[in-house]
Amino acid sequence: MRVFVAGAGGAVGRRLVPQLVARGHEVTGSVKNPAGMETIRALGATPMVVDGLDGAAVGEAIARAEPEAIIHQMTALSGPPDVRNFDRWFHVTNELRTTGTENLLAAARATGVRRFIAQSYTGWNNRRDGGPIVTEDDPFDPDPAPAQRETAAAIEFLEDAVTSAPLVGIALRYGNLYGPGSSDGFVTFLRQRKLPIIGSGAGIWTNLHIDDAAASALAALENGTSGTYNVVDDEASPVSEFLPAVADIVGAKPPLRVPVWLGRLLAGEVAVRMMTEARGASNEKAKRELGWQPIWPSWRDGFRRGLQTPVPAAKIAPSSRRTVPA
Repeated sequence: MRVFVAGAGGAVGRRLVPQLVARGHEVTGSVKNPAGMETIRALGATPMVVDGLDGAAVGEAIARAEPEAIIHQMTALSGPPDVRNFDRWFHVTNELRTTGTENLLAAARATGVRRFIAQSYTGWNNRRDGGPIVTEDDPFDPDPAPAQRETAAAIEFLEDAVTSAPLVGIALRYGNLYGPGSSDGFVTFLRQRKLPIIGSGAGIWTNLHIDDAAASALAALENGTSGTYNVVDDEASPVSEFLPAVADIVGAKPPLRVPVWLGRLLAGEVAVRMMTEARGASNEKAKRELGWQPIWPSWRDGFRRGLQTPVPAAKIAPSSRRTVPA
């Protein structure tokens, strides 16, 4: 198919483009900064410079590329994590999830695009009651922390817009991303002992290597039907187990432990909820319906061997390959 990857220069986009090309798809990849054009060209795609928040520019780019499918991987996180001011940290990404999504969907409608795949998220926005693992049928947290309300609303907006559009609309709920270009800051914080375990550390975190995120987008392109899919690895783990294990893998000292009251004072309510109340996610639907299998089933192996790895071939179960649905 002719595929337009919006945000091809991002951490996931750079891993996705070669996988698409290897499968014989004709790829156009958009970047915001002209400096990224050569990287996209080197990966085998046709580069375009497009600001995802400029509706006219997006429409023109899609009209020129004439894609049959659009894959929305646009994000805009930069600088150190700012969990205390979460919505401010995610502000531009949230604009890309709302206005950017609207711009791409409008262009898709105008040009007859048949399939639309977008990056969503599963983790801190999951409900915080019930069992430790949620599925796509479980609701999002109805009461997000005040510092995350804008971000939570943007995620829900994206999913509703994509899955209700008059085409095959798929929202891939990625877990916490790690891998080349995606977890350097996290590892640095661990080594500097700036990421303590708050309280019990009973919050469940579900992770995803960026190569597996990319492979799931390819699988959704070729196999998916409209809906949402949790895309995470096989090993959801409590923070109290995850952080010390990763610290050991990367050669850092064990993380400090602080009580909830001190964690709230130092890092805010968002950090406390993530550390103590988060729920993990099941990937069974993505495996079953997309024919996707994680290249890195466990974050343990992913952090040990996958932080600096070449782009691998996507793993898609042969029995699940079928004619792409219209």
